[in-house]
Amino acid sequence: MNPTKLVAIVLIVAGGLGLAYGGFSYNKDTTALKLGSMELKVQEKETVTVPLLVSAGAIAIGVFLLVAVGRK
Repeated sequence: MNPTKLVAIVLIVAGGLGLAYGGFSYNKDTTALKLGSMELKVQEKETVTVPLLVSAGAIAIGVFLLVAVGRK
C-alpha cells in the first residue's frame, strides 16, 4: 500500500472520530503537596475538544489525497 494512501485513510478516520466524539479526556497526575519524603498526588481530569472545522478539514484533506493518488 502506498504511504500517501495510508496517510489519507488515517486522516479520514481521525476526522470521522473527531466529528463523532468531539474530543477526548485523560487523567493527569500532579503533586499537590510535598513535605520532606511525603507527597500528596492528585489526579486531574483534562478534556481536549476537537473543533468541528479541524475534523472536517482532516476528512477533506484525506479525500483529496486519495483522489490525487488515484489519478496517477
